[in-house]
Amino acid sequence: MYYGPEYVSTTLAAWADRHQIALNFIQPGKPQQNAYIERYNRTVRYDWLGQYLFESIHEVQNFATRWLWTYNHERPNMALGGITPKQKLALLA
Repeated sequence: MYYGPEYVSTTLAAWADRHQIALNFIQPGKPQQNAYIERYNRTVRYDWLGQYLFESIHEVQNFATRWLWTYNHERPNMALGGITPKQKLALLA
């Protein structure tokens, strides 16, 4: 089995087509169209995904759920003035 990006993307496209899922791509040379997703992906990758070996998808899902709760409720965000996203949301309500 091949795992290069060109093979993975072909496999993903075929899977999405079978499941009637539309894949939307950013325009070439326009990385800013995906900035928020890339920032989130980088945070996930560096904060926990690249630091642990998981034994099952269930384990990854549990870890991701706990991490996301901590990220939104306990971790101060300097871009929000040192408060959590949950606190920011409460201020806007």
